[in-house]
Amino acid sequence: RQLRAAGDAEGMPVVSEVMDASHVRAFVDEGIDCLQIGARNMQNFTLLKAGATAGRPVLLKRGLAATVVEWLQAAEYLLAHGCDEVVLCERGIRTFETATRNTLDLTVLPLLRQWTHLPFVVDPSHAAGIPALIPALARAAVAAGCDGLAVEVHPRPSEARSDGEQALLPGELSRLIADVRILAAVTGARLAEPSARDRS
Repeated sequence: RQLRAAGDAEGMPVVSEVMDASHVRAFVDEGIDCLQIGARNMQNFTLLKAGATAGRPVLLKRGLAATVVEWLQAAEYLLAHGCDEVVLCERGIRTFETATRNTLDLTVLPLLRQWTHLPFVVDPSHAAGIPALIPALARAAVAAGCDGLAVEVHPRPSEARSDGEQALLPGELSRLIADVRILAAVTGARLAEPSARDRS
């Protein structure tokens, strides 16, 4: 309810992660505009089917160790079960690197452009786990052709209930948005920006 109220106040659609198939109906009843299926549930086919039949768009995050083909097969499962609005989200994969939370797979972005008609966004926050790295990764993702970004932001990261350690401050987000718009204009990228019109 708090998310829905915040979305209404700002005129923006609300995305929320659903963790269990039994929770999908409650999310819809609360007015969630888009269901997020997280990395750890990318191949939870019971949840995928429930999400696909909910009548809402689904944001599908790539699994921690999923190949591109496995990720696209999960998206195909959503499409086959009735969800005609699927958005892919690259959020970093698990590698041998320990300096960052995950490793952002930029090579997958132009590949997705070739292999699928589905839109895809990048989550540099989960990929890096370090706020100082987020702007550079976000700019790189835009240059590589993503359709949008999912960025953690909080006015007081130390008080955030989750993911505060990888959140930008609102002012930092504003600067990032300005930078990304300039970059998109140079590269010809057409980034999606949410608005009240996107509400289903």
